[in-house]
Amino acid sequence: MNVSEAINTRLTARAFLDTPVDGRVIREILETAKRAPSGGNLQPWHVWVVGGDDLVRFKALIREKVSASPRGEGTEYNIYPPELKEPYKSRRFKVGEDMYATIGVTREDKLGRLMQFARNFEFFGAPCAMFFAIDRQMQQGQWADLGMFMQSIMLLAREHGLHTAPQEAWAIWYKTVGEFLAIPPELMLFCGMGIGHIDPKAAINGLRSDRAPLGEFATFKGI
Repeated sequence: MNVSEAINTRLTARAFLDTPVDGRVIREILETAKRAPSGGNLQPWHVWVVGGDDLVRFKALIREKVSASPRGEGTEYNIYPPELKEPYKSRRFKVGEDMYATIGVTREDKLGRLMQFARNFEFFGAPCAMFFAIDRQMQQGQWADLGMFMQSIMLLAREHGLHTAPQEAWAIWYKTVGEFLAIPPELMLFCGMGIGHIDPKAAINGLRSDRAPLGEFATFKGI
């Protein structure tokens, strides 16, 4: 698979098969992804990989927490800007509506939407999970570096026939995640990511989110 194919077939999988993922494949992906660029070669990423019985225990713990407090523990950073302006606000709204439409959940079905949101905390059935954190000293440039590291992981997953689900939703459980993984206090949890084999029969995996035309975001001068 070439890079273009990996980019064009990457999607956020929201339904996985329970087929196990070989730990050697995950290690190979991370070994290659560490070549992602970072300013000053800071390599500001930290990642925890969870699977097997540990993932079963963790999901059981989270399930109890979600049942008692569906909105989580708050976040340490704004996942989205508090006053999201256009066109970003409309893009976010549309992709949400498009996603729920694939599973027949209307805007009025609050319970259905809550239940789908809760599936984030099952990693949508993925047999392997990752959590990403960054040193609190780091700033915008290093957060971008962390994103490039994660993108490298997602594209390498496609090379191995796998799919991923990057999930900032995990930020609302930063305390529980931090305690379970023993994340050092100087690190801030950014997000989680499920990784595994996609369920090709799940309607929700048919969603292909829109992308703006080139002329809307790119400016060319002298070329």
